[in-house]
Amino acid sequence: MASEKRQTLSVLVENKAGVLSKIAGLFSGRGFNIASLSVGETEDPKVSRMTIEVEADRRTLEQAVKQLRKIIETIKVEDFADRPYVSSQLLLVKVAATSEDRTEIMNVVEVFNGKVVDLDHRSMTIRFVGETQFVDDVLDLLEPYGIKEVARTGSVALGRPF
Repeated sequence: MASEKRQTLSVLVENKAGVLSKIAGLFSGRGFNIASLSVGETEDPKVSRMTIEVEADRRTLEQAVKQLRKIIETIKVEDFADRPYVSSQLLLVKVAATSEDRTEIMNVVEVFNGKVVDLDHRSMTIRFVGETQFVDDVLDLLEPYGIKEVARTGSVALGRPF
């Protein structure tokens, strides 16, 4: 059996009610766990881009891509397995921040190009933007200070020229 790994798809769809549900249903019906999903309008308000990350082997994912292309509202499907692309996530993380820890936390913020977006006497909320592994690494570094809350988007991705 082929090994599963995280696969990224970009799907352009008509911006209509029910399309997200239809596509999510396609994946859940095949036993996929969607690891990350982001949806938003494109430069054309009639079109939305869905960036979907799933854990799957190539053969199974190829079947899902074929099924995606059959959905009437699907305009275009890009599988980024064999082509270059750029991706990013947004992370908001609220960290316990005692007066003793603030300097060390600010060093992490500076090194990783984060931005403090909220601050009170007991915590800091920080924004970071980067690829999935970058976001995971930042969370690992902040863990010792006490993470109170995390909100992160799914990845968004665009293909690059070959």
